[in-house]
Amino acid sequence: MARIRPIPISLLPAVLLGVLLSTSAPAAEQSPWLEIHSTHFTVITDAGEKKGTEVALRFEQMRAVFGTLLMTERLNEPVPLTILAFKNDRDYYKSALLRQGQPIGVPGFFLPGEDQNFVVLNLFEEESWRAVAHDLAHLWVNYNYPPVQGWFDEGLAEYFGSIRVDDRKYEIGGDPELQPAFTEDLLQNQAQVRNLPKSLTELLGGQVWLTLPDLLTMKHDTSTYAESTHHTLFYAQSWMVMHYLLHEKKLPETGTYFDLVENQQLPVEEAIQKAYGVTPAQFDQAVKDYFHSLTPLFVALDASKQAGLLRNTPQVYQFSVPVGPNDSVITAKPMRESDAGALEAEVKIRIPERRDAGLLELKALATAPDPTKAKATTRNDKAGNQTDTLVTAEGNEVAHRALAWDHLQRGEFDAAAEQLGDAVALSPGDMWIRYYLSVLKYRVSQAKHTDIQGLPNMMQDLRAVLDWYPEFANAYDLMAMARLEGGGPVSAMQAEHAAIQLSPRNQEYVYHLAEIYIADKKWEAAKTLLEHLKSGSDAQVAAQARDQLERLPTEQKYGISSASATAAQKLSPQHSPFDVLEQDAAKRAAAQSAQTAGPGDKRAAKFLQGRLVGVDCAQSPAAVLTVAAGGVVLKLRTADYKSLLLIGTDTFSCDWNNRAVSVNYKPGGVSDGDLVSLEVR
Repeated sequence: MARIRPIPISLLPAVLLGVLLSTSAPAAEQSPWLEIHSTHFTVITDAGEKKGTEVALRFEQMRAVFGTLLMTERLNEPVPLTILAFKNDRDYYKSALLRQGQPIGVPGFFLPGEDQNFVVLNLFEEESWRAVAHDLAHLWVNYNYPPVQGWFDEGLAEYFGSIRVDDRKYEIGGDPELQPAFTEDLLQNQAQVRNLPKSLTELLGGQVWLTLPDLLTMKHDTSTYAESTHHTLFYAQSWMVMHYLLHEKKLPETGTYFDLVENQQLPVEEAIQKAYGVTPAQFDQAVKDYFHSLTPLFVALDASKQAGLLRNTPQVYQFSVPVGPNDSVITAKPMRESDAGALEAEVKIRIPERRDAGLLELKALATAPDPTKAKATTRNDKAGNQTDTLVTAEGNEVAHRALAWDHLQRGEFDAAAEQLGDAVALSPGDMWIRYYLSVLKYRVSQAKHTDIQGLPNMMQDLRAVLDWYPEFANAYDLMAMARLEGGGPVSAMQAEHAAIQLSPRNQEYVYHLAEIYIADKKWEAAKTLLEHLKSGSDAQVAAQARDQLERLPTEQKYGISSASATAAQKLSPQHSPFDVLEQDAAKRAAAQSAQTAGPGDKRAAKFLQGRLVGVDCAQSPAAVLTVAAGGVVLKLRTADYKSLLLIGTDTFSCDWNNRAVSVNYKPGGVSDGDLVSLEVR
């Protein structure tokens, strides 16, 4: 924190002193940046409210259209998506992906992340959001459809990649890889493009197609978003097969087909016959006939060969837009320029070639004074008289938390904890900070083979994060791991099922579910999951699954695996990089309690395992729990059961009875006390 030298209060003019004491920040030049929120997206832009609102609306519209394609009214969005939209070329190309050392030529790109996803747009170009339509399709199908053969994902992404949307309608079905043979510069000078790759329409216009069984069984990993050229027969045929299935409304039959080949292990030919009621040859011919009937594709192909005709060529289908300007609530608020700069730098550190530059920018923002957060405070002497005024300026919490995430990704836990400590001091209620703290605690426990340190605080943080973003799948996964350690396998299973439902293709979540099954001694269920994972596309999870399968017989026979026994030897208390954060938080809580409630409660907490006999909520929200253990009956109070720390369950119930529980409490008399935490088993 930067600090300006104290100025004796007696030397300040009265008018200036009044200004200092009546405002939290000095006047600053207005930031050009806005933070715009729609139902599912956040847009950060310097292009003004009108343009930013249009971006948010277009993404809401594209999302709604994709839902209609999948025939679902609800799409999962288990990872927050932020759209960074620049108003000009210069700033966009400073952050754009690089290809062979040069910024990419398209006006938008998608940047996936474990914690959050980013889309970056160049709003100087028209309809820049169309550049990320293919990636958005992959994103949404990954979150909303079980893992299936690669042709389905790529065919759907190519079909959706052609989308064009305005306030009244959307067009779809055109060739997403069709490029004009002529380009035009700012002065409207035209030049012919040499060596254009063949469009999908041209590829399918040839005499040779892949056989249908070959197409449907071709290995193609779509999980990493890293794709090479789309100008291949595999992409072209996948596109046209999905084109046909969507137009003929055969998505339910396609679900049946995948059940037959993926779950029942039927050969492709037999699955096609059973699901669609036709032979593979008949299915193949139906797709070819459908392709040749799509006259607009060939009109567009002809237009692409002529100068200036491709831009407004209509697509195959037009429909009314499912979300109009009046159907979506979109709000805007000013954003500090330093926060926008930190976000821009955070995008850079996630691009390997730009990471070094992004780190320099983040470190500068994290340590530089921020005049928009300057404060005027006073100090008093022993007699209570004001003596001087301190004007302080703080760093940037967005920069600190971005640096913390970068350290977390590299296993630099001490450095991550330091950055999160600085971020907490600046913005204690920031949900990203609370999420990153939970990730830090879990990863430290995994790296050091120790118990999760600060487990109750971690659970509280994750509950707050899920209240803020209820579809955050990774927060559910972390909650499951925390509950497995502190709350038991049943509640852990509930949280892990929620994570998998939100992100059904995440194989790490499935592996964690197998671990929970093992802890609950559900051996066959665990084995089934591990057998499926050992040959999956995630190499790290596959290796873990194979190792766990080897240990499973020992685990089942003796109740503890050799790996668990080895880890148990390391469970002695060790230094944790966030110990200082826990201690600092405890000190702050104690100080706040002393200020609001007088002398602190110095009673030592006690632990008890027993049976919950009943709950009395007559004075709600206060509650009295009757707990019996070893012939002793205790009456344990909580002033507000809604804020009581719970383990093993998400919500408190006044109807509980005859439940096994563990309690931490501060004794009152011989048979009563005040609850600190409650674990329901």
